[in-house]
Amino acid sequence: MSGALHGVRIIDLTGMVSGPSATMLLADQGADVLKVENPVRGGDTTRGVSANEHGLASSYLNNNRNKRSIAIDLKHSQGLEVLMRLVAGSDVLVQNFRPGVAERIGVGEDDVRKHAPAIIHVSISGFGTTGPYAAKPVYDPLVQALSGLTTVQAGSDEARPRLVRTIIPDKLTGIVAAQAITAALFNRERTGEGQAIHVSMLDSVIAFLWGSDMETQTMVDHQIRQQHAQSFIDLIYETRDGYISVAVQQDKEWEALTRALKRPEWLDDERFRTPAGRQRHIDARLELTQEVLKTATSAEWLERLEAEDVPCAPVLTRNDMIRHPQIVANGIVTEHDHPLVGRIRQARPAARFSKTDFELRESGAQLGENTDEILKEAGYDSGTIATLRRAGVFGN
Repeated sequence: MSGALHGVRIIDLTGMVSGPSATMLLADQGADVLKVENPVRGGDTTRGVSANEHGLASSYLNNNRNKRSIAIDLKHSQGLEVLMRLVAGSDVLVQNFRPGVAERIGVGEDDVRKHAPAIIHVSISGFGTTGPYAAKPVYDPLVQALSGLTTVQAGSDEARPRLVRTIIPDKLTGIVAAQAITAALFNRERTGEGQAIHVSMLDSVIAFLWGSDMETQTMVDHQIRQQHAQSFIDLIYETRDGYISVAVQQDKEWEALTRALKRPEWLDDERFRTPAGRQRHIDARLELTQEVLKTATSAEWLERLEAEDVPCAPVLTRNDMIRHPQIVANGIVTEHDHPLVGRIRQARPAARFSKTDFELRESGAQLGENTDEILKEAGYDSGTIATLRRAGVFGN
């Protein structure tokens, strides 16, 4: 079965997570993604992180599925020429070099468009292409800090800022970039014109936060300067033997909670009669809820809460999550054999297509594994490939 993007060819010059996650999403949807890696530096940095087998670390495998790898030294006199031959037959080029580097090495939009006039040229950066931070090195925690995400996570401007313990800026930027690429491809189908796309991690996170966390900054004439905490108690509750999450919003859910917890007197408490009141007195409400939930096990509470249709769920470890009946029923976590690494467990793509669904074509290529086949598809004969290899274009 061919994916929805079958026939689209993408040149992927990215490394780490933001760019590779974007192009993997598109590869999973059928695009032919050619991951161009620097053989001198050992390819994508994530190949060598943590424990790895045969140059294939979990971080690399989980962001580079369904891609083919070609090793080209772009600083070699003939390396850029080879790349541009591949570009000429491609629809999209994605790079996440620091601003200015792509132009310096000859893969900026103007250089690329000489070989592929209608190409979609995508640049992913940390802080954007202009401004005092544009040229600064960037990692996920820095974007969390600058975007305000760390203070959102803290719960209040007065509390100690906290990092989200997963790389939200990187992964969110990948999703934003992938969606932008498909929109640009759709526009090109209508107009015949390619265009440039600039996506920064900083832009992505701030746009993401605005929908739910920037109420105090929205109305310019009524701006609240200090972000006060709604509550320093989250919706993770301790039980006798573990943790569960319970969340109620509507009156009927609040009433159901009082039945499940056998606390009918809460309905007569003036503080909790309305949604607005329950929000104003959120700490008191959550503290009362917590006191009750400590008295029984997670399984007991979940059974009682579910019987009353109260929104609730167990709090699972990563090891427990992959075996939970809901995850199993959804088929979210899949397993397959990798020819070098062995058995691999991964999450399948979240979007499911009725006619062009996900197909695993490549588990994760070794550095330069597909170099010869890609070059032959581009019209190079075996003799020329051998000559270029001896010259060091594809590494030593």
